[in-house]
Amino acid sequence: MSYGADYNDLFRRAAAYVDKILRGAKPEDLPVEQPISFALVINLTTAKALGLEIPAMLLARADEVIE
Repeated sequence: MSYGADYNDLFRRAAAYVDKILRGAKPEDLPVEQPISFALVINLTTAKALGLEIPAMLLARADEVIE
């Protein structure tokens, strides 16, 4: 199980950040950006191998389930 920043969103926002720099903004003038969206990923294969049972409610809330 993993809960962390959504990498697709991070890459999209990084592109906008680079665009600002290429258009002449000074990097030191730009604010530090933090992740906005997060993703919950559950690996059922690993959970089964460890003998863990993941509740259905948690599986329903997951952004991605690896089987």
